[in-house]
Amino acid sequence: MKNTLGPYATRWQDSRGRLHPETASETRTPFQRDRDRIIHCTAFRRLMHKTQVFISPEGDHFRTRLTHSLEVAQIARAMARTLGVDEDLTEAVALAHDLGHTPFGHTGEDALDDVTRPFGGFDHNDQALRVLVLLENRYVGFHGLNLSWETLEGVVKHNGPLLKAGEDESDLPTTIATYNRQHDLDLHTFAGMEAQVAAIADDVAYNHHDMDDGLRAGLFTIDEVSDEVPHVGQTFADIRKAHPNLAGEVLISEAVRRLIGEMVEDVVSESKQRLVASAPKDANEVRHLDRPMVAFSDGMREKERGLKAFLFRHMYRAPIVNAERERAFKIVCDMFRHYLKNPDLLPPEWRSYCDEPFSRNSARIVTDYIAGMTDRFALNEAERLFGKS
Repeated sequence: MKNTLGPYATRWQDSRGRLHPETASETRTPFQRDRDRIIHCTAFRRLMHKTQVFISPEGDHFRTRLTHSLEVAQIARAMARTLGVDEDLTEAVALAHDLGHTPFGHTGEDALDDVTRPFGGFDHNDQALRVLVLLENRYVGFHGLNLSWETLEGVVKHNGPLLKAGEDESDLPTTIATYNRQHDLDLHTFAGMEAQVAAIADDVAYNHHDMDDGLRAGLFTIDEVSDEVPHVGQTFADIRKAHPNLAGEVLISEAVRRLIGEMVEDVVSESKQRLVASAPKDANEVRHLDRPMVAFSDGMREKERGLKAFLFRHMYRAPIVNAERERAFKIVCDMFRHYLKNPDLLPPEWRSYCDEPFSRNSARIVTDYIAGMTDRFALNEAERLFGKS
């Protein structure tokens, strides 16, 4: 099925380019090239061992940040094709959106944000940009991956404008502010359609796949989620009516598939209605509208919130997960304080960028080092430094 671009789509021929000019590829568009650079970078590979929900899970079938990112990219690409926007740019943003995540998922971010508060705090979108423009070191002539303006804009702004009326650069995280001075990302506007698709694909993926993992882990039952989340309950009831003997893994997989399909169809329908109503003539006009063009309907948004609230109660704050959260929070904080006091204990390639203990610069380097760790590396490092916890 060929992707016919709508007038509102981002066209690679009109790209605003890269911070460091490069010779164009003869075989790939700029956005295909961006996607390939993301897939081949070290930070992307490390997502294989970074938490989605469960910390360094023992089971082989639970999702990690890598499998989640791939699932987001698949859903996003399918929606991009249906809506007539650039699939490669959409995929690039989807694959890169979690590169700034720390070990131990949101718990690691919360810990780093808490312990780095005297130095400006921690923001995973800002960290993703640091990875893409500074920390990856693979090319001659520049640090980072030197991605296209549109891909970096999408990574930074996929959840909406970063600057509201009355706000200025002082309200931005450090890396975003610094990069924006060199390569203005129009932070007061929405991102293009492609980034908006990637952002909502993230919501579609993690809600249903976290539910899938929660059921597999025994944190809650089909009956419990059916009782508390009506549209999920209706889906399971419909499947059981059509297939009375279906149970276990196949029943759950069929429900997840249907629920994702329902949500994707809703996004496509709502987005098409918004495009008709606003009639943006080009990608730049999309950015300057007063609302996103890619969204759930009001009814589906309420369903999504209901499922999210259920997962928060029964999964993200389940006793077994909370115990792991507390342990992970302490590990990250302890490591940060230890290395900030003793930056000479960092590996040589990191130590060389530090100055004296407790300085703002050393805090930044220690943050980058810890944020890049996988779950298992962080656990092993904590045991090496502090003994078994």
